[in-house]
Amino acid sequence: MNRDILVVGAGVIGCAVTYELARRGAPVELIDARPAGQGATQASAGILAPYIEARETSPLLPLTVCSLDLYDTFISRVSTDSGLPVEYRRTGTLETAGGVVELSRLERTAEVLASRGVAAVLLDGPALRAEEPYLAEDVLGGLLIPSHGLVAAADLTRALVVAARRRGARVADPCRVRRIGFTKSHVLVETDRHTHRAHAVVIAAGCWSAAIDIDGLTSRVPVRPVRGQLLQLAWDGPAPRRVTWGARCYLVPWEDGTVLVGATVEEAGFDERATVAGVRDLLDAACDLVPRSWTAAFRGARVGLRPATPDELPVIGPSHVNPRVMYATGHYRNGVLLAPLTAQLVADAMLDNRIDPLLETVSPARFGL
Repeated sequence: MNRDILVVGAGVIGCAVTYELARRGAPVELIDARPAGQGATQASAGILAPYIEARETSPLLPLTVCSLDLYDTFISRVSTDSGLPVEYRRTGTLETAGGVVELSRLERTAEVLASRGVAAVLLDGPALRAEEPYLAEDVLGGLLIPSHGLVAAADLTRALVVAARRRGARVADPCRVRRIGFTKSHVLVETDRHTHRAHAVVIAAGCWSAAIDIDGLTSRVPVRPVRGQLLQLAWDGPAPRRVTWGARCYLVPWEDGTVLVGATVEEAGFDERATVAGVRDLLDAACDLVPRSWTAAFRGARVGLRPATPDELPVIGPSHVNPRVMYATGHYRNGVLLAPLTAQLVADAMLDNRIDPLLETVSPARFGL
């Protein structure tokens, strides 16, 4: 099979890259062992919150802020091209403080955000309960960041695949990529079913990226699985209005009345089981933050293996050993948030030979790739 570009990995990153390449006219094919969005993406809460997930001193912050700025246009384009609705709201996030130390940290964050021109509102107890009436009584205050939001990762991934197909992309039957080799003119992507030929390949296989043998590269991308368990509750009565963070969990309300509670961070290898300990810890944390969680119905648990690198930054950009290999992996907890920016950076580099300065921080070269 011949395509100009093969994208290995059908999580939200791989699907976004495939769509963006196809949208710009490149013949592209998407390959994965699972159906699209069935890896770490299906266990994502879809939170879009750069000023919580990446603190002001993090080198990740410029990327996440830039990607959030792309989201309105990104969702509009994907929805139009796919003809599918994507639940997406910019209702803000509320980070709560249960003690004096946490409140002081939120005050410092508010000062930093103000210096950057980012709207943020520091709330005392009464103001906090006016925003979220069902928070526990011992919550002292909170920080509201209106520009934050959420997106349904499953909706988004489904729409990306449909939109990519409408733009001419192919989605291969499920198969696992074993090895990538090279001839003078082609990249050979060997799977457990076929060998695919292309001119370039994008490695977007999450924590499975390290399992792919790539001829000529002595180093493998250093991604490891970090298990995240996420609960789905059916709320009884009014739910929180927006994404709400506590010290031990976050709550994400959806339009259908369900609330996601996340998420554990566990070094458990490739074990994708939901555990009693994980479920109990999240339920206890949710009920401590919002006591009426005790009345919610339990819908189930989801488990995803997030791809983390040693420095917790993604690996994005062309290989310095073989430029026909492009990396778009290792996004850890920020895959959904970084999807539009990653797709844009990869397409710019592959189709226009334009290397954005943002890629310096996340270059594969830092790992000898």
